[in-house]
Amino acid sequence: MSDASYRDAIFTTPLDKVARFSFDERVVACFPDMIRRSVPGYGQILGMLGLIAARHLRHGAHVYDLGCSLGAASLALAGQLPEDAFRLTAVDISPAMVGRARETLAAECPQHAIEVIEGDIRTLDYVPSGMVILNFTLQFLPPEDREALLARLHAALEPGGVLVLSEKVVDPDERDNAWRVERYHDFKRANGYSELEISQKRTALENVLVPDTLEAHHARLARAGFTRSLTWFQYLNFASLIAFKEA
Repeated sequence: MSDASYRDAIFTTPLDKVARFSFDERVVACFPDMIRRSVPGYGQILGMLGLIAARHLRHGAHVYDLGCSLGAASLALAGQLPEDAFRLTAVDISPAMVGRARETLAAECPQHAIEVIEGDIRTLDYVPSGMVILNFTLQFLPPEDREALLARLHAALEPGGVLVLSEKVVDPDERDNAWRVERYHDFKRANGYSELEISQKRTALENVLVPDTLEAHHARLARAGFTRSLTWFQYLNFASLIAFKEA
């Protein structure tokens, strides 16, 4: 199959009615290209996960990759840490994503203890863990479900454990937010997306991806039990936070 077969072309054709965005087989087929061209700083965030784990993760501890999609975060840890450094459970609600992630992780890091399961992260029975990764996942949950999930994750984390939360965000200042959105669209244009693709993708994501401000994220983390959190990375309207459970 040619490289072009994996290019994100989902919204290249004008649609009479744009359907709600979903992580189906079409998205799975082009997801690496889609996220590379649509999420500023994604590679840098992945590259830091292993460094964060090396600094904060107890040797042999359990890790969750929640909303794992094709397993990029899991692959990043496996690529930077030895086989006995951690055990990992990757979770996604999309059967198509889970199937491809299992294939990829089994082929790329067969010696690492990584399990991929299909499930709803809101109802999962969590085991004690040293690190939880939520990479662009919380934003797809109904806003009313987010705090309860974070509270459950705080309870599951071992003392000294960390939660990495990466999200698309909005700026509380309307003018600043508009500037960030405009530059984000410039970013997408520079990566080959047309005006039609940008517009139709935005329509498809309405009420599916609901972003928060950074202030709302930090406040929610505090209410969920995290006494300390900080924004360690931001590129336009995409950011990554780390929250710490007291040792």
